[in-house]
Amino acid sequence: MKLIVTVVGKDQVGIIAKVSANLAELKVNILDISQTILNDKFTMMMSVDLDESFSTITDLKKKLNILETDMHLAIQVYNEEIFNYMHKI
Repeated sequence: MKLIVTVVGKDQVGIIAKVSANLAELKVNILDISQTILNDKFTMMMSVDLDESFSTITDLKKKLNILETDMHLAIQVYNEEIFNYMHKI
């Protein structure tokens, strides 16, 4: 299953590293990543693949929720098909 992960928050050291490490622990493959900083706000969008993972989307959301709280970020996880449908013109 392909997912979209978005991360937004105040820029700080280690955001990409910690999000990537959390995904790697669950064997979630990062397919594509885009990140930028607007003023002091960090934004990142990732396309990831859950097919090789032993985890569910619920497991992933729970794990990232801990990171979200610890680093004061807003992290969202969407099924790619639903995300694409939501943003269809």
